[in-house]
Amino acid sequence: MRYMVTYDLMETFRNTYQWLGATARTMASYPAWAMMPNPGMQWMAAWGEVTERTFERMVVKPDWGIRTFTHDDRDHLVEIRKVVEKPFGDLIHFHIPGREEQKRKILLVAPMSGHYATLLRSTVKSLIVNCEVYVTDWHNARDIPVSAGKFDVEDYTLYLMEFMREMGPDTNVVAICQPVPLTLAATAYLAELDPDAQPRTLTLIGGPVDPDATPTDVTDFGRRVTMGQLEETMIQRVGFKYPGVGRMVYPGLLQLASFISMNSDRHSSAFTNQIQNVMRDEASDHDPHNRFYDEYLAVMDMPAEFYLSTVNRIFKRREIALNEFVVAGHQVDMGAITRVAVKTVEGANDDISAPGQCIAALDLCTSLPDEKKASHVEPGAGHYGIFAGKSWRNNIRPMVLDFIDSNAADAPKSKVAKQSAANINVA
Repeated sequence: MRYMVTYDLMETFRNTYQWLGATARTMASYPAWAMMPNPGMQWMAAWGEVTERTFERMVVKPDWGIRTFTHDDRDHLVEIRKVVEKPFGDLIHFHIPGREEQKRKILLVAPMSGHYATLLRSTVKSLIVNCEVYVTDWHNARDIPVSAGKFDVEDYTLYLMEFMREMGPDTNVVAICQPVPLTLAATAYLAELDPDAQPRTLTLIGGPVDPDATPTDVTDFGRRVTMGQLEETMIQRVGFKYPGVGRMVYPGLLQLASFISMNSDRHSSAFTNQIQNVMRDEASDHDPHNRFYDEYLAVMDMPAEFYLSTVNRIFKRREIALNEFVVAGHQVDMGAITRVAVKTVEGANDDISAPGQCIAALDLCTSLPDEKKASHVEPGAGHYGIFAGKSWRNNIRPMVLDFIDSNAADAPKSKVAKQSAANINVA
């Protein structure tokens, strides 16, 4: 009950600040104040508007917002279809009605790390033009009834295996950030149990296959705290407001606080500048600040078992890095991967999964020929840039598509892959 009260108090804190922002904005914008021009009142109205929007973002899952795109002088509609529905996450397909099925079938494995899969919106936009795109759409743990049971790193791996089986062996898997080591394990397990269901290629982007290869603040934290401390300080029970009442979770608000604290000066400066922009009437709903924070501040709760097992088994015990990962009582051998082409992508300035952590996957694939291994470190790119920023659009995306094409059944040389995503109009 103590954990449940804490969860509800945290929600109360968020609601209070949203209310304060709305109140400040309303009071400072009252017409009577216009009779007494005062920069302080302008600042209060701007602070209220930015604060209200900030805390409002944390409530609802963002919409994908991908309805149409224009390519080859044609407008195309986009339909999001659920291919597989499961309690903790769905496999969704961005279907383009009337379009011939594209040769490149891509499964984007989204992180379950506090943000919704919609964090990959720009990644999806850049790929749907000439690919069939599928995404793992994870659910907010606070909305999952306790009766659905647990969900840990082994369950996550089994979900990925089911999704890969559903899509078939012509699939090209692209895993981003947190799920990279588990996607590698899922592929290896498929190679052992059902070789014909293996994907064709596996692209691993900025993930902690070996967290100790290049320590960061994230890995240092995982080493420094004990599992007992984590369970005591980070895990809470969902409050009465949500369908998952009683479920133990790692709240998204706590994860968001951790993210912000890592770059607190940058975020503080961004919000101060936005308040000034609002005061000067230079802000809009879709300006760069709001586009970024609309997604960044929308957070979801993770199942406690998943969070704790990730810290313990991936970071502390390094089961993937040591090739000792066990799923459903079976020790998975990464060396079982013999024909799936594997490529790693890292950002030179990534302060979450630093260069060296992801490329460790290639050393684990001991039975994979060198010609089926590739790696790339993107100069000047941070963690988000390698899958959603300019580096992704201009350099990494074309390179990943070329890698996919070069390992296709007929191995065509792609010209479309070199097209810059910046020239694609997606609404």
